[in-house]
Amino acid sequence: MASTTFSGPVTSTAGFVGDIKVPTYTVASAPSAATAGAGTLVYVSNGAAGSAILAFSNGTDWKRSDTGATIAAA
Repeated sequence: MASTTFSGPVTSTAGFVGDIKVPTYTVASAPSAATAGAGTLVYVSNGAAGSAILAFSNGTDWKRSDTGATIAAA
């Protein structure tokens, strides 16, 4: 199966096959959630009080995927 790299949002009408990789950041290095846009997913290595977490942009802040709280290193 071919591998393709995209720089913007990806939409699939037939599902995805294989691994989905999201960008990795720390709380300090995460881009602006407003710039990233609502619905963007990232992996934050210390965003759950120092533990790793998937986070999503609500258009204003990066929110933890488990609780909806804003990401924080501590």
